[in-house]
Amino acid sequence: MGHKVAVFGAYGHTGRFVVDELRERGFEPLLSGRDEGKLRELAASRPGHEVRTASVDDPGSLDRALDGAAAVINAAGPFAVTAAPVIEAALRSGIPYVDVAAEIEANLDTFTRFADRARAAGTVVIPAMAFYGGLGDLLVTTAMGDWTAADEAHIAYWLSSWRPTAGTRAAGEVSRRRRDGRRVRFSGGRLEYRDDDLPMVEWTFPAPIGTQAVIGEFSMADVVTVPSHLPVPEVRTYMAAGAAKDLSAPDTPAPAAVDERGRSSQTFLVDVSVRSGGEERRAVASGRDIYAVSAPLAVEAVDRVLTGRTGTTGVASAGAIFDAPDFLRALSAHISLEPPRA
Repeated sequence: MGHKVAVFGAYGHTGRFVVDELRERGFEPLLSGRDEGKLRELAASRPGHEVRTASVDDPGSLDRALDGAAAVINAAGPFAVTAAPVIEAALRSGIPYVDVAAEIEANLDTFTRFADRARAAGTVVIPAMAFYGGLGDLLVTTAMGDWTAADEAHIAYWLSSWRPTAGTRAAGEVSRRRRDGRRVRFSGGRLEYRDDDLPMVEWTFPAPIGTQAVIGEFSMADVVTVPSHLPVPEVRTYMAAGAAKDLSAPDTPAPAAVDERGRSSQTFLVDVSVRSGGEERRAVASGRDIYAVSAPLAVEAVDRVLTGRTGTTGVASAGAIFDAPDFLRALSAHISLEPPRA
């Protein structure tokens, strides 16, 4: 086996995908989280991996969970609760930290609270290294190409359906409480909190999806990751109306596995448009299961950090720390890409 990588929240929906991806890539996952029973159940189904029970309100338990690990992946939400304690433990251990947080406020907290300390320690903290935040940032960075700045970046999501996990619902509720029910967008070079209704617009996705109704300014973690390193004053994200309806409905079921990898039947397409002056550049990615695809994104990030294929230290988004086009090509088994185009 290769490097030991601690997975906090290993028994969660996304955490299980992360554990399996690490195993397939030759890493040794250390199974961690607060529920020892669920950890033991996971270990029984994936023999040979050590269980390390830990809680975010017990720093000593987190230190023991990370002992001997080369890196930690945090897959346990809500990240408003878990990110800071696990980052603190990673800094004490001197190891890289990666999470799969889609929570805008939690990601912003990570950049605000830990940028100087992580840089001073010479280590790496990568928030939102997942479908939301990480993939969009990599696509925008790839579409930018040789541009050093742009006027606007638009990231449109089409999902065939959205069956939210319990973790997604819990994280969404935490975010809504933190922003007092307001919505958020990135405009004029800053985050704005607004009380007005989300606009409904149309977006023309590549064939065979075509023109679809989308909710405009349906802000995801991309409004934190992209502006963290790219001078783009307007960053807008859009969500297919049908998927947004699934997410908001209280009775939408959780994702159901339909293959041997545990993936659902959900498919996705992410269409990115970057505009500067009168010129536009685009990048498109498609694949299956937004939760499952977060695992190769996070594990590829860990692999690149541990093998020195990074461009900076401190707190950094995917597009800032990695060679974005090369990173996306490395995920060809999981994500289909269309060549960036003008």
